[in-house]
Amino acid sequence: MPRTPSSRSRCASLPVYSTSRIRLFQPCGRNARHSTTRARSGRMFVAANWLGVIGGGVYGRRGRGAAPGQGYTRVRGLRTMHRDDFSPGSAAPTAPDGTLATVVSFDFRAKQLADVDVASVRAEMAAGRFVWIDVNIARVDEARALLASLALCEPEIIEDAFSREPATQLARYDDYLHLVLSGCRLGGKSFELERVDVVMGERFLLTLRRGDAAFIRALRKHYRTDFVRFAQSPSFMMFEIWDHLIDNYLSVHKAFEERVQAMQRALAGDVDDRVFGDVAALSSDLLDLRKVVLPARAVLTDLATKKSAFVSEATQPFLLNMVGSVERVLQDVLVDRDILSDALNSHMSLVAHRTNKVMGKLTVVSVIFLPLTFLCGVYGMNFEVLPETKWEWGYYGFWGMAIAIVIVLVAVMRRARLL
Repeated sequence: MPRTPSSRSRCASLPVYSTSRIRLFQPCGRNARHSTTRARSGRMFVAANWLGVIGGGVYGRRGRGAAPGQGYTRVRGLRTMHRDDFSPGSAAPTAPDGTLATVVSFDFRAKQLADVDVASVRAEMAAGRFVWIDVNIARVDEARALLASLALCEPEIIEDAFSREPATQLARYDDYLHLVLSGCRLGGKSFELERVDVVMGERFLLTLRRGDAAFIRALRKHYRTDFVRFAQSPSFMMFEIWDHLIDNYLSVHKAFEERVQAMQRALAGDVDDRVFGDVAALSSDLLDLRKVVLPARAVLTDLATKKSAFVSEATQPFLLNMVGSVERVLQDVLVDRDILSDALNSHMSLVAHRTNKVMGKLTVVSVIFLPLTFLCGVYGMNFEVLPETKWEWGYYGFWGMAIAIVIVLVAVMRRARLL
């Protein structure tokens, strides 16, 4: 019988959950989201403290009064052995875009990990180790052949990865979880999505990406060190994936926020018509980011609250803490759209105010010249008999009356503060 999904998480509106553990290690206020490195460090220190209790005392509890991130006592030494002699203290090499697949084997009991060949995947799993297979499906034919030979998931999942657009979702199968995650990237002023399919079973983690994905690249730089310090079970990799995905959202939102601030400053001065197109494009990009983060919150909440054989109960509290970080991104995106809208409205109000001032001055000029136009019209008529025509000082009297009218009107306008 073919395996079928038992449930699927879709985009949904969810409540805000407590994020107190994360906030212990993050700066407060709006600037908190700018410190993505510190935020990530805080999440990992929380994980270390919790896992020290439930994971066999790998790390001691932080002493009372110690600063966050300090005072941790190592109880038991951790040992790593890499078959490629890779130093655990340095960053892992980033696989080039042209690489078809990379495989890493994890031994959580012995605290060992090693880069292995794709052909050794089945042997590593049979030996009780956990393997992470990262496949670049940009090389379509080779990737199809490789995935068919591994036979780790249903063929329709593979076809979806090749053919579908990014749409964050979760499907639960009997033997594994299938997640579709959407990373973000800014290419100049264009907002692009990066689809990554994640299939997690009892002994394997399969990631499928088309070309380079920013959060997977960041994951490859940190997972070895984090494995040595924090890992207790394969669920550690699920935590790492979401940790770097949220950092990706934070970094993209920070770039958007800088553009919003620049646009706000530009709208405070004289601008041309192109600015209005830029404002519309930026507002649309912020809405697109929200459409990406919103279903990610739903999927993350599903993983953090529903029991699963592939996500340990020890990992779920940390995933639940991340929901708060995602929620803050959603709220900040709305705030930025409001700021952008307010800046545009302020600019339009300023333009309207300037227009009103100009129109007021033109109205004053019209009021002054209206009686003069009337007088000129009357005395410009071709009457044969006008009393003033026989008056020697009639011409000068006309101009005297015109000047007097102008003086009186100007005085009245100034008193009314119309001039």
